[in-house]
Amino acid sequence: MRAAAEVLKGRKVSPNVRAILSPATPLVYKQALEEGLISIFMDAGFCVTNPTCGACLGMSNGVLAVGEVCASTTNRNFYGRMGKGGMVHLMSPATAAASAVAGTIANPSDL
Repeated sequence: MRAAAEVLKGRKVSPNVRAILSPATPLVYKQALEEGLISIFMDAGFCVTNPTCGACLGMSNGVLAVGEVCASTTNRNFYGRMGKGGMVHLMSPATAAASAVAGTIANPSDL
């Protein structure tokens, strides 16, 4: 989250992007809140959810629509992982953040 926040600071996600941050645990959420990382994500246009596995499992707020493409920092991307008909690309947090800003897969060093 720190690496992604560094890329996002002072930037906004593309209007074509649905950006979701789901901290892994309550402790991670608390630390990110205390460090000001949550504010950086929200200011950039991310929806910040409670700690849950929903997004990475394609449940709740993380379900992909048919044809939707996801830049994910999870560890698996098999077909149907996040929703039937969606495509998942695995990447580092910094690359996912840069991609959210660019609206396409992007290299954080290019921002």
